Amino acid sequence: MPRLSRPQQSMLEGPIWKGLISFAIPIFLGNLFQQLYNTADTLIVGNFIGKQALAAVSSSANLIFMLIGLLQGTALGAGVLIAKFYGARDEKNLQLAVHTGLAFGLVGGVVLTAVGVALTPQILRWMGTPSDVLPNSISYFRTYFLGVLAVFLYNISMGILQSVGDSRHPLYYLILSSFVNVLLDLLFVAVFHWGVAAAAGATVISQAVSALLCIRRLTRVQEVYRVNLRQVRLHLPTLKQIIRFGLPSGIQNSVIGLANVVVQANINAFGSDAMAGCGSYAKVEGFAFLPVTCFAMGLATFVGQNLGARQYDRVRRGARFGVICSVTLAELMGVAIYLGAPYLIALFGGDESVVVYGARQAHAEALFYCLLALSHCMAGIFRGAGKATVPMTVMLLCWCVIRVSYITVMVQLIPNILVVFSAYPLTWGLSSVIFLIYYFKADWIHTFDRMERRL
Repeated sequence: MPRLSRPQQSMLEGPIWKGLISFAIPIFLGNLFQQLYNTADTLIVGNFIGKQALAAVSSSANLIFMLIGLLQGTALGAGVLIAKFYGARDEKNLQLAVHTGLAFGLVGGVVLTAVGVALTPQILRWMGTPSDVLPNSISYFRTYFLGVLAVFLYNISMGILQSVGDSRHPLYYLILSSFVNVLLDLLFVAVFHWGVAAAAGATVISQAVSALLCIRRLTRVQEVYRVNLRQVRLHLPTLKQIIRFGLPSGIQNSVIGLANVVVQANINAFGSDAMAGCGSYAKVEGFAFLPVTCFAMGLATFVGQNLGARQYDRVRRGARFGVICSVTLAELMGVAIYLGAPYLIALFGGDESVVVYGARQAHAEALFYCLLALSHCMAGIFRGAGKATVPMTVMLLCWCVIRVSYITVMVQLIPNILVVFSAYPLTWGLSSVIFLIYYFKADWIHTFDRMERRL
């Protein structure tokens, strides 16, 4: 019989620093390998096909995030519920949350496939994608979305494992899929010369490997969160809770993705060199986000589990430790990228003008990564506490409304791409100030207590 043991008790007991770091390190390594194989796509395409293909692939993240952000953000609600039920030792509701989360992943993946394949060409044209880049962009995105079900199932399955404190197995699977992706990229693009669609296909196949391994783990583990495939269905009351916790994050992701698409459209207006340079910088920047992501995810799980167990002082101490670590590591990464930007951008195979655009963006943004880390960690804390509407509101205001308004107005007055770059540190700083005020002034730590009293 599955049992509710505590193989990952360090999130609820023992030294906080040890619990958070031991949980965050596998996430960090997993994200590192994921970033490495995402970067490998760009490196191989840029060096073996050319800068138009490089522009198409390297600028892909914003459009993909806009289309999948709503469902992926909503799926975070399943992780919050699972962490809460795991901390409270509520076996029945934990099972319902796990199986409903997987069912949501199946339905969401099918919807994303249809939407992505149908809408991609029109969105790319609306973004003002240059004509020399458009055919490659359409080919890349359509291939990616034909396999997006595997991408979404992997993220759902990984989220379930991480919500109960198991960040090691997703790491193992991601390392394996990273090697699969790089090998397939080299085979499809460098050897067979199948073009940019093959790079997207390699990514989808590698994600399918990760998804299958995660699901296999969930069906074989002898714990209460074990999955029985016959029980994977949408349990409506549980789905409502998942949506309640996750929909704010989904709306936030989708709208921020839309805002980033608008920003990308402004970059596109400066030509394919700007697209390739800024897209290459985005891959480099992804490495700076690694400590931000791992601690934000770790804090959401840590806060959710410990609030479920009513360990309020532990929550506050863990939150402080996680924020300090993330901010420090992100800033160190920022300094390294600032100093090495021209050399890092040149690795992607673009010419001198491409490198200039990427290096200018790095010099405008990299020294402010500490603000980005602070905002993401605060958002993770509040999501773990069930206050998902707070990061949603703050990020939509700062990272969407203010950022897009600033760029739209200022680019007309000063037609320089540095105006676009400056919008990021400005809005990161504003969101950080608002989050800190809420953290110290609001009673966010007793959210679950008030919800249960209402029920």
